Amino acid sequence: MRFTSGVALALLCAVVFVVPAASHHSHSNYITEKFVDLQGVVKEVHLVLPHSWVYVEVKNDKGEAEVWALEATGRVQLNDMGVNREYIKAGDTIKARCHPLRDSSTGCLLGFLKARDGSVKDWDGGNAKVPSDF
Repeated sequence: MRFTSGVALALLCAVVFVVPAASHHSHSNYITEKFVDLQGVVKEVHLVLPHSWVYVEVKNDKGEAEVWALEATGRVQLNDMGVNREYIKAGDTIKARCHPLRDSSTGCLLGFLKARDGSVKDWDGGNAKVPSDF
């Protein structure tokens, strides 16, 4: 069977447009109608694509340390907002407001993050207005 250049181009377009769309997930694993506020010490920061991650050690209600995984928008969008590898680092104390996971495990979809310098940015990438109570 011979492939024409038109068929090859159609296959290439299908791969380029369908594969990235299929690999992206929804936020259905988060309770988007609810926010939780966390404060803790940054353990790791991964500014990557398609989503960045911040791992924060937080004290639970019993005073025990838990590591929370905070999912954020990708590196490129964060960089456009002024978030780079120097913005927050391991050892920094931060405050976060995020949507918790539906299964109640220690993770959330990051909304706002207050860095050590006091600046607040929307890590979900929407450039939403910072809430007055944050």
